[in-house]
Amino acid sequence: MDSVRKLGALALFGLRRAGRMGLFLGKTFLFALSPPLKIRQLLREIHFIGFQSTLVIFLTGAFSGMVLGLQGYYTLNRFGSEAFLGPMVGLALVKELGPVLAALMVTGRAGSAMAAEIGIMRITEQIDALALMGLNPFRYLIVPKLLAGIITVPLLTAIFDVIGIFGGYLVGVKLLGVGRGVYFGEMANYIDMKDILGGLYKSLSFGALIAWICSYKGYYTGFGAEGVSKATTQAVVLSSVSILVWDYFMTSLLF
Repeated sequence: MDSVRKLGALALFGLRRAGRMGLFLGKTFLFALSPPLKIRQLLREIHFIGFQSTLVIFLTGAFSGMVLGLQGYYTLNRFGSEAFLGPMVGLALVKELGPVLAALMVTGRAGSAMAAEIGIMRITEQIDALALMGLNPFRYLIVPKLLAGIITVPLLTAIFDVIGIFGGYLVGVKLLGVGRGVYFGEMANYIDMKDILGGLYKSLSFGALIAWICSYKGYYTGFGAEGVSKATTQAVVLSSVSILVWDYFMTSLLF
C-alpha cells in the first residue's frame, strides 16, 4: 500500500504542477488580450529575443545547411540523384530542422536569460514591489515575453531557413559541382506553400512554448541563488524536451 500511496502522491503532484502551469498560461493570454499593452517592454523583449539572437541563428543555419548539403550529396550520389539535393536541403530545413534548431538556439540564448531574470526579480522581491506600486507583474513582465516569442521565433526561423538553403548551395553548387539551376529549380518544384506554412505554425507554437515555460520557471523559482540556478536549468531542459515532443505531435497532425 505504501508504494500505491507514493505513486498516487506523485501523480497528484504532477497534476497540480500541470494545472498551475496551465493557469499561468491562461492568465498570461487573458492579460495579453486585454489593454493596455506595454509597448516599450514588448519592443525591448523583441530586441532581446529576436535581434540579439540573429548572429547565433545565422551561424547555426549556415553550418546546418552546409552539413545537409555535404551529407545529402554523398547520399544521393549513390543513387545517381544529385539533382534532388536542393529539394532535400530545402524540405529538411523548412519542415523540421529550421523551426526546431532555431527554437533550441533561442531557448539556450534567450530562454535561460528569461528564467534567470524573472527568478532574480522574485528572490529580491522586485515582483512584489511591482504589485505594491500598482503594476500587474503579468502584464509588465510575462505578457511582453510571450508576445515577443510569438513574433520573433518565426522570423528567426525564416532567417535560419534562408541561410541554411544558401549554405547548402555553397557546398552543393560551388564545392561539389551541382548545377545552380538544378539546385534551385528542383527546389521550386518540390517545396510548396503547405510545407512553408507547416514550419511557420511550428515556430509560432515554439515561441509561445519557450516564453511560457521559461517565464513560469522564473516566476515560481526557489529561494536564493541555488533556486535561480535550478529554475534556469529546469527551464532550458523542459523547454528543449517540450519542443521536440510538440514537434512530433504537430508533424503527425499537419503532415
